[in-house]
Amino acid sequence: MRVVRTVVFALAVVSLIWSGGRAVHAQAGGSSGSVHGVVTDPSGAAVPGASIELHNPVSGYSATATTDASGEFRFLNVPMNPYHLVIGKDGFAIASQDVNIRSGVPMELKFTLVLATTNASVQVEASSADILENTSTAHTDVDETLAERLPIQSSASALSSMITLASPGVAADSNGMFHPLGEHADTTFVVDGQPISDQQSKIYSNQLPMDAVESLEVVSGAPAAEFGDKTSLTAKITTRSGLGAAKPFGSLATEYGSFGTGTIHGTLGFGGKRVGNFLALSGTNSGRYLDPPEFTVMHAKGNSEGGFDRFDFQPSTADSVHLNVSLGRSWFQTPNTFDQQAAGQDQRQQIWTWNVAPSWTHLFGTGSLLNVAAFARQDRVGYFPSANLFADQPATIAQNRQLTNTGFRVDYSVVRGKHNAKFGASLTHTFLDEHFTMGLTDPAFNPVCFSDSGLTNPVTNQPTLRDPSQCAAASFFPNTPNNGFLPGLVPFDLTRGGSLFAFTGHTDVKQEAAYAQDILTVGQLSLTGGLRFDNYTGLSSGHSFQPRAGASYLIRSTGTVLRLSYARLFETPYNENLILSSSTGAGGLGTAVFGAQAVTPLQPGRRDQFNAGFQQAFGKILVVDADYSWKFTHTDFDFDTIFSTAVVFPIEWNKSKIDGFSIRLSVPEHKGLTAYTVLGHTRSRFFNPENGGLIFNSPLATGVFRIDHDQAFQQSTHVQYQFPKKGPWLAFTWRYDSGLVAGSVPDYATALTLTADQQAAIGLYCGGTFATLSAPITACPAGTPRGALRIRIPADGTENNDTNPPRIMPRNLFDAAVGQDNLFHTDRVKWNLRVSVLNLTNKAALYNFLSTFSGTHFVAPRTVQAELGMSF
Repeated sequence: MRVVRTVVFALAVVSLIWSGGRAVHAQAGGSSGSVHGVVTDPSGAAVPGASIELHNPVSGYSATATTDASGEFRFLNVPMNPYHLVIGKDGFAIASQDVNIRSGVPMELKFTLVLATTNASVQVEASSADILENTSTAHTDVDETLAERLPIQSSASALSSMITLASPGVAADSNGMFHPLGEHADTTFVVDGQPISDQQSKIYSNQLPMDAVESLEVVSGAPAAEFGDKTSLTAKITTRSGLGAAKPFGSLATEYGSFGTGTIHGTLGFGGKRVGNFLALSGTNSGRYLDPPEFTVMHAKGNSEGGFDRFDFQPSTADSVHLNVSLGRSWFQTPNTFDQQAAGQDQRQQIWTWNVAPSWTHLFGTGSLLNVAAFARQDRVGYFPSANLFADQPATIAQNRQLTNTGFRVDYSVVRGKHNAKFGASLTHTFLDEHFTMGLTDPAFNPVCFSDSGLTNPVTNQPTLRDPSQCAAASFFPNTPNNGFLPGLVPFDLTRGGSLFAFTGHTDVKQEAAYAQDILTVGQLSLTGGLRFDNYTGLSSGHSFQPRAGASYLIRSTGTVLRLSYARLFETPYNENLILSSSTGAGGLGTAVFGAQAVTPLQPGRRDQFNAGFQQAFGKILVVDADYSWKFTHTDFDFDTIFSTAVVFPIEWNKSKIDGFSIRLSVPEHKGLTAYTVLGHTRSRFFNPENGGLIFNSPLATGVFRIDHDQAFQQSTHVQYQFPKKGPWLAFTWRYDSGLVAGSVPDYATALTLTADQQAAIGLYCGGTFATLSAPITACPAGTPRGALRIRIPADGTENNDTNPPRIMPRNLFDAAVGQDNLFHTDRVKWNLRVSVLNLTNKAALYNFLSTFSGTHFVAPRTVQAELGMSF
C-alpha cells in the first residue's frame, strides 16, 4: 500500500504542475468519457435551446442534449469511440464536427453558429472515413440498442451470449461459455474500469444484468498495457447512469416462453447535474436453465435473481464519486442423461455473487485526470449431491468453495497535444477456500478385476476385491494401469467399502501491476506504445515485463485503416478450484490418484501475440474490419470437467500455437436497415505434457493435438429492419458453426463401445439402423455405410489428433424476432411488445460430446419467447 500511496501522490503533483491548477467539469472514471461544449452566435453571445446530437453509426449509439441559458451542453458517460456531433438551432446554419473520445479526460468544445441568412456554412461534410477508427487494436462496439433486439437464449448468460453473437473469432460453447480466438473463456470483463478476470459463465458466477449495460467494447486484438491476466478478449463495459437526467426514466418488462421460462426485469434512473442513480433488477425461472446432455430436457430447472445499482455524485466541478453495487443469486439442477434420470440422480448447484466498487476521480485541468478505485467481489459456490449418494452415477460429488477478489487501483490520464497517455498501478488480493468430497458409486467405472482375459467384462459383484493381486485367486483377471485402472481411486470406491474423499484447502493469491502507455497521433498516423509489469504470488509465483506496441494509418482518400500490433502477455492460472487442481500430483495427494498428471502447482504463462489487420469503408453503407492473429504461449490454461457435472478444475499445457482470422462486416443504419456479419477461423494447437486437474472423461492426447477450442469456421449474421412512421421492427439471425473438436470418438470402433444412451445422443447409425436407448449398435459389417448424425467420425485409420481430429457436425441455427417499440404511439409512457423464435428449424445439435474439458451438451431446441414491457 505504501508504494501505491507514493504513486498517487506523485501523479497528483505532476498533474498540478502540468495543468497549472485549472479545474473543469468532472467525470466519473472508468471505460467512458464526456463531452462539454459551449455554443455561441457570431457576436459571442450564448445560444440557449440549441439541439445537440452525438451519434456513432456503426455501434448505433446515439444521445441528445440541449444547450442551457449559458449556451453550455454536456454528454456524460459516453463510451470511448469516434462520434459525429451535430448542432441545430432555428435561424442558424447546422454545424457538425467529428469527436473522437479516447480517454476519460473530458473533451472541451466551442462552436460559433453562423446565421442561416448568410451564404456561409460551417457544416462538415461526412465522408466514408468518418465511420472508421484509426486505432491499432481490433475491437467490436455493441450498443444497448442491439442488445434489446438480438434474440438471447438465456437472460442468465445474456452478456456472454451477446459477445458470442456480435464479436468475430468467438466459438460458442455450452451454458453461455465461449472460446475467444482459440482459448477457453480467456476473457477479462472491465466494468466501469473494474477488471474481472474470473470466470463469468453461469456455472461459475452470476453475470451483470444486461439492462445495466449502456455499451460494450470487445477488444480482440493486442491489448493496451493497462490490461493484463486474461486477454484473449477484453470486454469493456460502460454501465448506465442517472447523472444528468432531466427527469426520471425506467422500464419494466416480463417475458414468458418455452420450457416454462419466465423473466421479469426493470430499471429506474433519476438524478440531476450533481447526483444520479441507476438501478437494474432482473429475475428468471426456467425448466431448461443449463444445456443438458440430451436433446430431451430432464432435471434442468433453475432460477436466478440479480440487481445492480450505480450511484454518481459530483461534489465540485473537479471531483466525481462513483459507486457500483451488485448482488446475484442462482440455483439450478444439474441436467441428467437418461441413465442418470432412471437412477434418480438429483445433483444441484447454488451460486451467490456480490460486488462493491467505489471510485473517486479528480480533474487537475483541461487535460489531466486522476482516478482512484477499490473493489471487493465474491463468488460463493455450493454443489450438492443426491440425498441417496448411490443415485449419483458414476460418482457422488459435493463442493463448497469461495472466491473473494479484492483490489485497489490508481490511474492518471493526460491528453496533451499529440499525446494521449495513461499511467497506473494496481494491487489485487484473492482469497480462495475449497471444500470438496467425492466417492465412486459405479463398480464398473474403475473395476479391479475382469471375468475375461480381454478385460471387457468387469466384475461388479465382488466388493471385497480391492487389489488386482486378489483377482487370480478368485479366478478373475486383474485390471492394469495400461487399461485405465487407477489404484488411487479404490479407497474412495463406495461400492467396494471405501469412504468419501474429502479435501479442504485455503490460499491467497496476490498480484501487483504497474503500466505506462501512450497514443501518439501524427496526422493520419497513430502510434501506440506501452510497458506493463506484473508480479504474481500464489501457489506458484512469477513476474514479467510486457512491452506493447502498435501502429495504424488512415488513408482518408480511400477510407482505409491499416494496422499492426504486438503484445507480450503474462497469463495467470484460473482461480476456480485452483487449490485441489494443483494438489493432485507429486508432493500433493499422490501421482495420478484421479487420473490427472499434476507435477507442480499451476504456473503462470507467457505469450507473444502478433496482429495485423485493416478496416475499409465502402461509402457510408458498409464497413469491413479484418484481423489476423498469431499467439505463441508457453504454459497455456484450460479446464477439465468431472463427468457431466458443473464442477471443473483448471489445468495447464506445456505450450500452444494459435492463429486465425476474425472479420466483421457492418452495415450502419440506412433507411431503417441495419446488419452485421462476424466471421472467424481458429487453428488451436496444444502441446503436452498436461499438468493439474482431475481427469475422468476420456484419455488425453499425446503429442500435439487440436483442443476443443479449435473450430475451422463460424459466422453470425444479424439483419434488422425498422418500418417507418413508428412501425414495427423485424430481426433475423443466422449462426453457423463448423464444429468444435470432439476427441472422444476417434473411430467407429470406439463408437461401438459407447453406451446405448451415448450412441443415441450422437445419432450413431449402421446402414439404415440407428442406435436407440434400448438397442445399441454393437457391430457393423465392413462396407456398410456408417457414421453419426451429430459427430464427424474420421474414417478408419485416418484420425490424426492434429490434422484430422473428430469433430462435432456442422450446424446452422436460425432465430427470428418481431417487435413494436411504441404500441400506442404515446409520448411519455411507451408500451413495447416482442416475439422471438430461436432455433426455428428445431435442429438437434451438440456443442460438445464426452469432452474432458466440457462434457456433453445439446443446443437448445426450438424456443419461443414473448415479452411485454413499458418504458418511460
